[in-house]
Amino acid sequence: MESRCPRCGGEFHCGIGDASDAGPCACTTLALTPALRAELAARFHGCLCLACLRALAAGEAPAATPSG
Repeated sequence: MESRCPRCGGEFHCGIGDASDAGPCACTTLALTPALRAELAARFHGCLCLACLRALAAGEAPAATPSG
């Protein structure tokens, strides 16, 4: 399933609900704290791209939003 990241606006492939993908979505390999997951769920609708999730897992603030 092709998606658009609600944080950066970039397009990405979300594999979490795609039965045709051979394995789990790459996002399942990231460790996000329960507090960060809750904040992201409250702030964004849908999945974020892997680049944004990696940045957030590394401690970057989730406040960025796409322009336009």
